[in-house]
Amino acid sequence: MAGSDDILDLTGVLGAADDWTPESVPLAGAPELGELDVSALGELSDFDSLLVEKPAPAASVERPAPPTEAAALEAPDLLPDAPAADSEEPGGGSRRRRRDPFAGVQFSSSQAAMQARGLTTLSDIKRIKRARVKHEGQRVVTDDVKKLKSLSIEPRLTAGEYINYYVEPVRIEYYIPRESRFAVETRYLYIPLIDPTPREHEAILKEHIAKNRFVDLIEIMNEHPMHITDILESYNGTMHIYESLSRAIMEADQGSDEAYRTAFYLVEVLMDYEPTYAALEFLGDFLSWNLNWLIRAMNALVVEFAASDKTISYLIKKRNIYWEQYNLDYDERFEILAALFFEQAFPNRGLEIQEEDYFYDIFDKKFKM
Repeated sequence: MAGSDDILDLTGVLGAADDWTPESVPLAGAPELGELDVSALGELSDFDSLLVEKPAPAASVERPAPPTEAAALEAPDLLPDAPAADSEEPGGGSRRRRRDPFAGVQFSSSQAAMQARGLTTLSDIKRIKRARVKHEGQRVVTDDVKKLKSLSIEPRLTAGEYINYYVEPVRIEYYIPRESRFAVETRYLYIPLIDPTPREHEAILKEHIAKNRFVDLIEIMNEHPMHITDILESYNGTMHIYESLSRAIMEADQGSDEAYRTAFYLVEVLMDYEPTYAALEFLGDFLSWNLNWLIRAMNALVVEFAASDKTISYLIKKRNIYWEQYNLDYDERFEILAALFFEQAFPNRGLEIQEEDYFYDIFDKKFKM
Protein backbone atom coordinates (compact mmCIF):
# COMPACT_ATOMS: atom_id res chain seq x y z
CA MET A 1 0.00 0.00 0.00
CA ALA A 2 1.41 3.34 -1.08
CA GLY A 3 2.19 6.09 1.39
CA SER A 4 4.62 6.75 4.16
CA ASP A 5 2.14 6.02 6.94
CA ASP A 6 1.33 2.42 7.79
CA ILE A 7 -2.45 1.96 7.62
CA LEU A 8 -4.03 -1.19 9.08
CA ASP A 9 -6.92 -2.75 7.27
CA LEU A 10 -9.74 -3.30 9.82
CA THR A 11 -12.38 -4.14 7.28
CA GLY A 12 -12.94 -7.63 8.56
CA VAL A 13 -12.94 -6.63 12.22
CA LEU A 14 -15.48 -3.78 11.96
CA GLY A 15 -17.91 -5.89 10.07
CA ALA A 16 -18.69 -8.15 13.04
CA ALA A 17 -22.14 -9.54 13.54
CA ASP A 18 -24.59 -7.53 15.60
CA ASP A 19 -25.66 -10.50 17.72
CA TRP A 20 -22.18 -11.12 19.02
CA THR A 21 -21.97 -11.53 22.82
CA PRO A 22 -18.81 -12.02 24.89
CA GLU A 23 -18.18 -15.35 26.45
CA SER A 24 -17.74 -15.68 30.18
CA VAL A 25 -14.12 -16.02 31.21
CA PRO A 26 -13.67 -17.90 34.47
CA LEU A 27 -11.23 -16.38 36.93
CA ALA A 28 -8.42 -18.49 38.22
CA GLY A 29 -9.17 -19.81 41.71
CA ALA A 30 -12.61 -18.13 41.91
CA PRO A 31 -16.02 -19.83 41.86
CA GLU A 32 -18.16 -19.63 38.75
CA LEU A 33 -20.27 -16.50 38.88
CA GLY A 34 -22.26 -17.21 35.73
CA GLU A 35 -22.38 -15.30 32.51
CA LEU A 36 -22.45 -11.50 32.52
CA ASP A 37 -25.57 -10.12 30.93
CA VAL A 38 -24.48 -6.97 29.08
CA SER A 39 -27.45 -6.73 26.77
CA ALA A 40 -29.15 -4.31 29.16
CA LEU A 41 -26.23 -1.90 29.36
CA GLY A 42 -27.28 -0.12 26.22
CA GLU A 43 -30.71 0.60 27.63
CA LEU A 44 -29.35 2.45 30.76
CA SER A 45 -29.09 6.20 30.29
CA ASP A 46 -27.87 7.07 33.79
CA PHE A 47 -24.48 5.62 34.71
CA ASP A 48 -25.13 6.15 38.42
CA SER A 49 -27.75 3.45 38.27
CA LEU A 50 -24.98 0.94 37.55
CA LEU A 51 -23.86 1.33 41.19
CA VAL A 52 -27.20 0.11 42.54
CA GLU A 53 -27.08 -3.51 43.51
CA LYS A 54 -29.62 -5.52 41.54
CA PRO A 55 -31.75 -7.91 43.59
CA ALA A 56 -31.49 -11.60 42.95
CA PRO A 57 -34.11 -13.10 40.64
CA ALA A 58 -37.12 -14.51 42.41
CA ALA A 59 -36.76 -17.84 40.70
CA SER A 60 -33.24 -18.44 42.02
CA VAL A 61 -34.26 -18.17 45.72
CA GLU A 62 -36.24 -20.97 47.27
CA ARG A 63 -38.41 -19.51 50.02
CA PRO A 64 -40.21 -21.72 52.49
CA ALA A 65 -43.96 -21.75 52.53
CA PRO A 66 -45.58 -19.50 55.12
CA PRO A 67 -46.49 -21.42 58.27
CA THR A 68 -50.09 -22.06 59.02
CA GLU A 69 -51.83 -20.66 62.11
CA ALA A 70 -51.65 -23.98 63.94
CA ALA A 71 -47.96 -24.38 63.17
CA ALA A 72 -47.26 -20.86 64.34
CA LEU A 73 -48.94 -21.52 67.67
CA GLU A 74 -46.95 -24.71 68.16
CA ALA A 75 -43.64 -23.14 67.11
CA PRO A 76 -43.49 -19.51 68.16
CA ASP A 77 -39.92 -19.23 66.90
CA LEU A 78 -41.26 -19.26 63.35
CA LEU A 79 -43.10 -16.00 63.88
CA PRO A 80 -41.37 -12.91 62.43
CA ASP A 81 -39.79 -10.48 64.83
CA ALA A 82 -42.06 -7.65 65.85
CA PRO A 83 -40.76 -4.19 64.99
CA ALA A 84 -39.25 -2.34 67.90
CA ALA A 85 -41.46 0.32 69.41
CA ASP A 86 -38.64 2.84 69.57
CA SER A 87 -37.10 2.00 66.21
CA GLU A 88 -35.90 5.00 64.24
CA GLU A 89 -36.58 3.39 60.86
CA PRO A 90 -39.66 4.79 59.13
CA GLY A 91 -40.74 1.32 58.12
CA GLY A 92 -40.47 0.00 61.66
CA GLY A 93 -37.97 -2.72 60.82
CA SER A 94 -36.96 -5.33 63.36
CA ARG A 95 -34.13 -3.87 65.41
CA ARG A 96 -32.72 -4.59 68.82
CA ARG A 97 -34.65 -2.66 71.44
CA ARG A 98 -32.68 -0.03 73.30
CA ARG A 99 -31.75 -0.64 76.89
CA ASP A 100 -34.07 0.96 79.41
CA PRO A 101 -31.78 2.89 81.84
CA PHE A 102 -34.50 2.85 84.51
CA ALA A 103 -35.25 -0.88 84.39
CA GLY A 104 -34.65 -2.44 87.78
CA VAL A 105 -33.19 0.76 89.24
CA GLN A 106 -34.60 2.14 92.49
CA PHE A 107 -33.78 5.81 92.86
CA SER A 108 -32.75 7.29 96.19
CA SER A 109 -32.71 11.05 96.61
CA SER A 110 -30.58 10.72 99.75
CA GLN A 111 -27.81 8.95 97.86
CA ALA A 112 -28.09 11.39 94.96
CA ALA A 113 -27.59 14.30 97.37
CA MET A 114 -24.59 12.85 99.22
CA GLN A 115 -22.57 10.93 96.65
CA ALA A 116 -20.23 12.63 94.21
CA ARG A 117 -20.84 12.60 90.48
CA GLY A 118 -18.69 9.98 88.83
CA LEU A 119 -16.74 10.63 85.67
CA THR A 120 -18.03 9.36 82.34
CA THR A 121 -17.26 5.67 81.98
CA LEU A 122 -16.02 3.95 78.84
CA SER A 123 -19.41 2.38 78.20
CA ASP A 124 -21.05 5.82 78.41
CA ILE A 125 -18.60 7.20 75.86
CA LYS A 126 -19.31 4.31 73.48
CA ARG A 127 -23.05 4.80 73.87
CA ILE A 128 -22.66 8.51 73.08
CA LYS A 129 -20.69 7.67 69.95
CA ARG A 130 -23.30 5.15 68.82
CA ALA A 131 -26.03 7.77 69.21
CA ARG A 132 -24.55 9.89 66.38
CA VAL A 133 -26.55 12.88 67.52
CA LYS A 134 -25.15 16.35 68.12
CA HIS A 135 -26.72 19.30 69.89
CA GLU A 136 -24.81 22.59 70.00
CA GLY A 137 -21.62 20.81 68.99
CA GLN A 138 -21.88 18.09 71.64
CA ARG A 139 -23.04 14.53 71.31
CA VAL A 140 -26.21 13.57 73.11
CA VAL A 141 -27.18 10.16 74.43
CA THR A 142 -30.60 9.13 73.09
CA ASP A 143 -31.54 6.79 75.92
CA ASP A 144 -35.05 5.62 76.58
CA VAL A 145 -36.95 8.37 78.40
CA LYS A 146 -40.27 6.59 78.70
CA LYS A 147 -39.93 6.52 82.49
CA LEU A 148 -39.51 10.28 82.70
CA LYS A 149 -42.30 11.00 80.22
CA SER A 150 -44.67 8.69 82.06
CA LEU A 151 -44.39 10.69 85.30
CA SER A 152 -47.46 12.74 86.04
CA ILE A 153 -47.09 16.51 86.00
CA GLU A 154 -48.51 16.82 89.51
CA PRO A 155 -49.37 14.20 92.14
CA ARG A 156 -52.97 13.50 93.00
CA LEU A 157 -53.74 15.37 96.19
CA THR A 158 -56.90 16.63 97.76
CA ALA A 159 -57.69 20.33 97.69
CA GLY A 160 -56.67 20.96 101.29
CA GLU A 161 -53.34 19.14 101.11
CA TYR A 162 -51.59 21.44 98.65
CA ILE A 163 -50.73 24.04 101.29
CA ASN A 164 -48.63 21.46 103.15
CA TYR A 165 -46.17 21.05 100.25
CA TYR A 166 -43.41 23.10 98.73
CA VAL A 167 -43.59 22.88 94.93
CA GLU A 168 -40.39 22.95 92.86
CA PRO A 169 -40.47 22.72 89.04
CA VAL A 170 -38.02 20.19 87.57
CA ARG A 171 -37.09 20.39 83.88
CA ILE A 172 -36.85 17.26 81.75
CA GLU A 173 -35.01 17.55 78.42
CA TYR A 174 -34.79 14.67 75.96
CA TYR A 175 -34.12 14.12 72.26
CA ILE A 176 -36.73 12.85 69.80
CA PRO A 177 -34.91 10.97 67.00
CA ARG A 178 -37.92 10.74 64.69
CA GLU A 179 -38.42 14.51 64.70
CA SER A 180 -34.73 15.47 65.10
CA ARG A 181 -35.45 17.96 67.87
CA PHE A 182 -35.17 18.40 71.61
CA ALA A 183 -38.26 18.54 73.79
CA VAL A 184 -38.42 20.16 77.21
CA GLU A 185 -41.12 19.24 79.69
CA THR A 186 -41.74 20.32 83.27
CA ARG A 187 -42.64 18.12 86.19
CA TYR A 188 -43.44 19.50 89.64
CA LEU A 189 -41.71 18.09 92.71
CA TYR A 190 -44.01 18.23 95.73
CA ILE A 191 -41.99 18.19 98.96
CA PRO A 192 -44.07 17.58 102.11
CA LEU A 193 -43.42 19.98 104.96
CA ILE A 194 -42.20 18.10 108.04
CA ASP A 195 -42.65 20.08 111.25
CA PRO A 196 -40.08 19.69 114.05
CA THR A 197 -40.96 17.64 117.10
CA PRO A 198 -40.43 19.71 120.29
CA ARG A 199 -38.60 18.07 123.16
CA GLU A 200 -39.74 18.15 126.77
CA HIS A 201 -37.79 21.30 127.70
CA GLU A 202 -38.86 23.19 124.54
CA ALA A 203 -42.17 24.50 125.87
CA ILE A 204 -42.01 27.71 123.83
CA LEU A 205 -41.88 25.89 120.50
CA LYS A 206 -44.54 23.42 121.60
CA GLU A 207 -46.89 26.28 122.51
CA HIS A 208 -46.40 28.06 119.17
CA ILE A 209 -46.98 24.85 117.17
CA ALA A 210 -50.18 24.14 119.12
CA LYS A 211 -51.48 27.66 118.45
CA ASN A 212 -50.09 27.78 114.87
CA ARG A 213 -48.13 30.95 115.62
CA PHE A 214 -44.96 32.35 114.10
CA VAL A 215 -42.03 32.28 116.51
CA ASP A 216 -40.99 35.94 116.76
CA LEU A 217 -37.78 36.29 118.76
CA ILE A 218 -38.59 39.90 119.76
CA GLU A 219 -41.96 38.88 121.15
CA ILE A 220 -40.39 35.95 123.02
CA MET A 221 -38.07 38.32 124.88
CA ASN A 222 -41.12 40.38 125.89
CA GLU A 223 -43.19 37.35 126.91
CA HIS A 224 -40.34 35.43 128.60
CA PRO A 225 -37.96 38.00 130.16
CA MET A 226 -36.01 35.25 131.93
CA HIS A 227 -34.48 34.28 128.55
CA ILE A 228 -33.45 37.77 127.45
CA THR A 229 -29.81 37.36 128.43
CA ASP A 230 -29.38 34.02 126.70
CA ILE A 231 -31.10 35.26 123.54
CA LEU A 232 -29.02 38.42 123.32
CA GLU A 233 -25.79 36.48 123.81
CA SER A 234 -26.74 33.82 121.25
CA TYR A 235 -28.04 36.20 118.58
CA ASN A 236 -25.81 39.21 119.12
CA GLY A 237 -24.53 39.23 115.51
CA THR A 238 -27.91 38.61 113.88
CA MET A 239 -30.27 40.58 116.13
CA HIS A 240 -30.74 43.31 113.49
CA ILE A 241 -31.99 40.64 111.05
CA TYR A 242 -34.47 39.34 113.65
CA GLU A 243 -35.72 42.91 114.12
CA SER A 244 -36.31 43.19 110.36
CA LEU A 245 -38.07 39.82 110.46
CA SER A 246 -40.33 40.99 113.28
CA ARG A 247 -41.30 44.11 111.30
CA ALA A 248 -42.05 42.01 108.21
CA ILE A 249 -44.37 39.73 110.19
CA MET A 250 -46.20 42.75 111.61
CA GLU A 251 -46.70 44.11 108.07
CA ALA A 252 -47.92 40.70 106.91
CA ASP A 253 -50.48 40.62 109.70
CA GLN A 254 -51.74 43.98 108.48
CA GLY A 255 -52.43 42.56 105.01
CA SER A 256 -49.19 42.94 103.05
CA ASP A 257 -48.59 39.79 101.00
CA GLU A 258 -45.17 41.03 99.93
CA ALA A 259 -44.09 41.01 103.60
CA TYR A 260 -44.51 37.21 103.69
CA ARG A 261 -41.97 36.84 100.90
CA THR A 262 -39.55 39.19 102.65
CA ALA A 263 -39.89 37.24 105.91
CA PHE A 264 -39.29 33.96 104.09
CA TYR A 265 -36.02 35.17 102.58
CA LEU A 266 -34.87 36.50 105.97
CA VAL A 267 -35.54 33.11 107.56
CA GLU A 268 -33.46 31.44 104.83
CA VAL A 269 -30.54 33.70 105.74
CA LEU A 270 -30.91 33.11 109.48
CA MET A 271 -30.91 29.33 109.10
CA ASP A 272 -27.21 29.46 108.23
CA TYR A 273 -26.45 30.61 111.80
CA GLU A 274 -28.21 27.74 113.57
CA PRO A 275 -28.00 25.99 115.93
CA THR A 276 -27.19 28.37 118.75
CA TYR A 277 -27.02 27.95 122.51
CA ALA A 278 -30.52 29.33 122.96
CA ALA A 279 -31.95 26.99 120.32
CA LEU A 280 -30.34 23.95 121.94
CA GLU A 281 -31.36 24.86 125.48
CA PHE A 282 -34.95 26.13 125.31
CA LEU A 283 -36.01 27.46 121.88
CA GLY A 284 -35.65 24.31 119.80
CA ASP A 285 -35.70 24.18 116.01
CA PHE A 286 -37.95 27.24 115.75
CA LEU A 287 -36.58 28.43 112.39
CA SER A 288 -37.63 25.18 110.75
CA TRP A 289 -41.15 25.74 112.08
CA ASN A 290 -41.07 29.36 110.88
CA LEU A 291 -40.02 28.21 107.41
CA ASN A 292 -42.93 25.76 107.16
CA TRP A 293 -45.33 28.33 108.61
CA LEU A 294 -44.42 30.90 105.96
CA ILE A 295 -44.67 28.36 103.12
CA ARG A 296 -48.17 27.34 104.24
CA ALA A 297 -49.23 30.99 104.58
CA MET A 298 -48.00 31.89 101.07
CA ASN A 299 -49.59 28.76 99.59
CA ALA A 300 -52.91 29.69 101.14
CA LEU A 301 -52.66 33.27 99.85
CA VAL A 302 -51.30 32.13 96.42
CA VAL A 303 -48.17 34.23 96.77
CA GLU A 304 -45.46 33.37 94.25
CA PHE A 305 -42.04 32.68 95.78
CA ALA A 306 -39.01 30.50 95.15
CA ALA A 307 -36.76 28.93 97.75
CA SER A 308 -33.01 28.60 97.35
CA ASP A 309 -31.45 25.28 96.35
CA LYS A 310 -30.01 24.89 99.85
CA THR A 311 -33.45 25.31 101.42
CA ILE A 312 -35.01 22.80 98.99
CA SER A 313 -32.31 20.24 99.75
CA TYR A 314 -32.98 20.80 103.47
CA LEU A 315 -36.70 20.15 102.97
CA ILE A 316 -35.93 16.97 101.00
CA LYS A 317 -33.61 15.80 103.77
CA LYS A 318 -36.28 16.37 106.43
CA ARG A 319 -38.78 14.42 104.33
CA ASN A 320 -36.39 11.49 103.79
CA ILE A 321 -35.61 11.25 107.51
CA TYR A 322 -39.31 11.22 108.30
CA TRP A 323 -39.96 8.51 105.68
CA GLU A 324 -37.19 6.31 107.06
CA GLN A 325 -38.25 6.86 110.67
CA TYR A 326 -41.80 5.68 110.09
CA ASN A 327 -40.97 3.19 107.30
CA LEU A 328 -43.40 4.69 104.81
CA ASP A 329 -43.99 3.41 101.28
CA TYR A 330 -41.50 4.12 98.53
CA ASP A 331 -42.59 7.04 96.33
CA GLU A 332 -40.99 6.49 92.94
CA ARG A 333 -42.18 9.77 91.47
CA PHE A 334 -40.71 11.80 94.33
CA GLU A 335 -37.39 9.95 94.31
CA ILE A 336 -36.85 10.35 90.56
CA LEU A 337 -37.70 14.05 90.54
CA ALA A 338 -35.65 14.70 93.68
CA ALA A 339 -32.64 12.96 92.12
CA LEU A 340 -33.08 15.10 88.99
CA PHE A 341 -33.24 18.20 91.17
CA PHE A 342 -29.89 17.40 92.80
CA GLU A 343 -28.44 16.65 89.36
CA GLN A 344 -29.47 20.07 88.05
CA ALA A 345 -28.95 22.18 91.18
CA PHE A 346 -25.63 20.68 92.33
CA PRO A 347 -23.88 19.25 89.22
CA ASN A 348 -20.42 19.37 90.86
CA ARG A 349 -21.39 17.99 94.25
CA GLY A 350 -18.69 16.01 96.02
CA LEU A 351 -15.86 17.08 93.72
CA GLU A 352 -14.33 19.43 96.30
CA ILE A 353 -13.87 16.47 98.65
CA GLN A 354 -12.04 14.44 96.03
CA GLU A 355 -9.74 17.31 95.13
CA GLU A 356 -8.52 17.79 98.71
CA ASP A 357 -5.05 16.41 99.36
CA TYR A 358 -4.93 15.31 102.96
CA PHE A 359 -1.24 14.27 102.73
CA TYR A 360 0.02 17.54 101.29
CA ASP A 361 1.67 18.63 104.54
CA ILE A 362 3.40 15.28 104.97
CA PHE A 363 4.90 15.01 101.49
CA ASP A 364 5.57 18.70 100.93
CA LYS A 365 9.20 19.00 99.98
CA LYS A 366 9.38 22.75 99.49
CA PHE A 367 10.34 23.38 103.10
CA LYS A 368 12.99 20.98 104.33
CA MET A 369 14.45 21.02 107.79
